[in-house]
Amino acid sequence: MNAAVRWVGLWCAVVTPLLGQAGGFSDFGRNYGRSMVISKQGIAATSHALASAAAAQILAKGGSAADAAIAANAVLAVVEPMKNGLGGDLFMLYWEAASGKLSGLNASGPAPRELSPGFLAKKGVTAMPQEGIHSFTVPGAVDGWGKVHERFGKLPWKDLFASAIAYAEQGFPVTEAISESWNEAENVAKVRKYPESARVFLPGGKPAKQGDFFRNPDMARALRLVADEGRNAIYKGAIAAAILKTSQALGGTMTAEDLAAFSSEWVQPISVDYRGWRVYELPPNSQGMAALEMLNIMEVTPPTPLGAFSADEMHKRIEAMKLSYADVRRYAGDPRSYEAPLARLLSKDYARQRAALIDPKKAKADVAAGQAVGSDTTYLTMVDKDGNIASWIQSLYAEFGSGVTVEGMGFLLQNRGGGFTLEAGHPNVLAGGKRPFHTIIPAFMERGEQHIGFGIMGGANQPLAHAQFVSNLVDYGMNIQAAIEAPRFTKRNSTGNDVSIEVRTPAATLQQLSARGHQISIRREYTQEMGRGQAILHDSKTGLNYGASDPRADGAATPEPIAR
Repeated sequence: MNAAVRWVGLWCAVVTPLLGQAGGFSDFGRNYGRSMVISKQGIAATSHALASAAAAQILAKGGSAADAAIAANAVLAVVEPMKNGLGGDLFMLYWEAASGKLSGLNASGPAPRELSPGFLAKKGVTAMPQEGIHSFTVPGAVDGWGKVHERFGKLPWKDLFASAIAYAEQGFPVTEAISESWNEAENVAKVRKYPESARVFLPGGKPAKQGDFFRNPDMARALRLVADEGRNAIYKGAIAAAILKTSQALGGTMTAEDLAAFSSEWVQPISVDYRGWRVYELPPNSQGMAALEMLNIMEVTPPTPLGAFSADEMHKRIEAMKLSYADVRRYAGDPRSYEAPLARLLSKDYARQRAALIDPKKAKADVAAGQAVGSDTTYLTMVDKDGNIASWIQSLYAEFGSGVTVEGMGFLLQNRGGGFTLEAGHPNVLAGGKRPFHTIIPAFMERGEQHIGFGIMGGANQPLAHAQFVSNLVDYGMNIQAAIEAPRFTKRNSTGNDVSIEVRTPAATLQQLSARGHQISIRREYTQEMGRGQAILHDSKTGLNYGASDPRADGAATPEPIAR
């Protein structure tokens, strides 16, 4: 038996009776830490308390869920600069309470037109770069902000950036989880490689620690330009010029035409029914299909009466994850150049075929894609007083993105190009003007009068975390806070029997999983490795809103202050 499993045996034996209950109040009391936030007014749920407060203020001024989401995202760009910002991409689902319509937005940018496998080969590059200027793709987030505001916004555009500009200019204290990311050795090493990044993000030559007061006046300047000039500041204005200057100095291929031609795209969400709940994700080039396929596979067999944290349930989830991830890596790509066989992949018949490959008593190390044809991130969710919900995710991909900071603008460029492959003939092979495979996915689910915007960050972790959240809620009766907090597992690939599991999982479960061949790595009680989630539920019958925020982050679900 794994030594780490033996180590937690005694501790877990004490708490197993609590964890064995569904999320709620057991005979031992409540078995999750935070209460849900419940309000008749709007709620903002983000990974940082300052962003949640800024968004709640926007809601109190009469802003929509879209307005609040933009304001929160701008603040998060300042206070979580290694995870998201002006240099990254965005995906969104927006539910309109009045009509019941769900809209999807894909604001992910393509590779520069002059970047190709041939170009990289001439430089001796044989695998897609994971950092540096050749990992950089057109940043889509700010155009996405503009598209969302044009369709769903109520307040003036410029009003949405006041808090973010103030925090960038005046400074803010660095929080626990952000300090942890900032001080990881590999992140510090990445930043040191690029002089402008080191100047901005290693003040005094060191990463910011918990309680340090951090200012970024260059980012304040960039945000002020966006507030004054709109999305064009990034794609045609002074910020565009700074991006191009930075790219050219490092030998990049980005051109003015690449930036000016970009426009994000409204898309139709994809969905499946899971035991009476309709669960929605976005289609490729995102990996939302993996979450839906995983749920379909899990649905083939009923929930175990032994509970969400039993070995039977967790084994099923882990093995279903492997099968769905093998498919998403094989079939996901930019739909403008390749059409994934979604109808087949998301069919119940296909799920039954894939589920039949699961051995209930043994972990499967080698998992192949089925025959379907004939990093880090910020998630937030908002609900306004009218019940409209924004499910919103934005990212630079890896922490500190490409490592490259735009000269004089204080923000990092994403490394989303690292999501491409150089494998000839693959749906996701690099090509100029093509969008890479994306890990970030917002989600939404509904049944009757219950409507939930949710998401859990963390690169390849996201689909399996979504599926765990849905199953916790649907199969085991947890409320949204309990479902977010519950112990999770994660796994970053579809092969091998390695799996990371939080220490709060019962000892008996860990022992039984180990006996089935799972190679378990025990993680802390609440670790960012499992992703950082948020959730909001709107009950259209009662008009009440419920908010949940993950204790794995520094955030909060903050209610809109009541008007006086």
